[in-house]
Amino acid sequence: MSVVLVTGAAGLIGAESVRFFSGRGFKVVGIDNDMRRYFFGEEGSSRGNLARLAEHCPGFINHEVDIRDRSALENLFREYNTDIALVIHCAAQPGHNWAAREPLTDFDVNAVGTANLLEAVRLHCPKAVFILTSTNKVYGDNVNRLPFVELPTRWDLEERHPYFAKGVDEGMSLDRCMHSLFGVSKLAGDVLTQEYGRYFGIKTGVFRGGCLSGPGHAGVEGHGFLAYMMKCAILGRQYKIFGYGGKQVRDNIHSHDLVAAFDHFFQNPRAGEVYNIGGSRFSHCSLQEAAALCAKITGKRLDTVLVDEPRAGDHIWWVSDVSRFCNHYPAWRLTRTVEDILAEIYQENAQRWLTPLI
Repeated sequence: MSVVLVTGAAGLIGAESVRFFSGRGFKVVGIDNDMRRYFFGEEGSSRGNLARLAEHCPGFINHEVDIRDRSALENLFREYNTDIALVIHCAAQPGHNWAAREPLTDFDVNAVGTANLLEAVRLHCPKAVFILTSTNKVYGDNVNRLPFVELPTRWDLEERHPYFAKGVDEGMSLDRCMHSLFGVSKLAGDVLTQEYGRYFGIKTGVFRGGCLSGPGHAGVEGHGFLAYMMKCAILGRQYKIFGYGGKQVRDNIHSHDLVAAFDHFFQNPRAGEVYNIGGSRFSHCSLQEAAALCAKITGKRLDTVLVDEPRAGDHIWWVSDVSRFCNHYPAWRLTRTVEDILAEIYQENAQRWLTPLI
């Protein structure tokens, strides 16, 4: 039976991938050692997701392997060897501010861990497809040099700019800008994944995501803003907005839509390909607008506080141009808007989040 190997299997995109490919009849093998708990504390732990996957996905096996451990990865890949048809690499240190706390840990996880996995694929299953969940932060704050206009609830591009209609494409420069240390470590893994495709001919796809979201997200301050914002609205917590007057814009893609894109790539893979992937103009909002939607869905006003200083290297505005992926895979579609995503987060999590308070 063909094997789908998912790193970060209990995280938002990893768990969605496990459910998706398990439902398609693949043997799904996970790699997840709950580093999220180390990064973000108990509230960020992915243990609950792992337990739900074990219950609902027959045959799913998780290995508590650290992707920085080459020997452990070598043993795992040797066990499954050429049965591995697809590797979906979701494991990462995802926090901007956290990366500055432990830069070497951040780089070892995001860059060296990716190198370890790529080399294991090359040595043991070179015909497998390798998908990396990268990030729009690889473009750094070059994005902030675009011509913006300030509107009542958001920043937006000047209409005359080529990116206005569809968003930022893959031609945006990666150089001569601040990325954040997180952005740098992800960029290293991103470029290396491309190189293994172009140099060794491995079928590699890099997906540079905007904000990835969905009901399975263990959102915490500094990562997973839609889920964390909804959690704050439900629990009556204060939500901190870092800079730009809360008018910074993000596109948001539901985890299922992203994994569906992975599947399209898997069915017809390419070597060394790169895609900007996100909600595009179909599903995007400012933080102010997201807060208003949370209030609308919960019936509770969200208590927000503005911190004047933005996060280093953070974007004023981001909308992904998904045209390249759509041109290559025209059957793929975005299916959920920001409001759809927030409503689903509320419906599936409100009771669970409130339970400890009862």
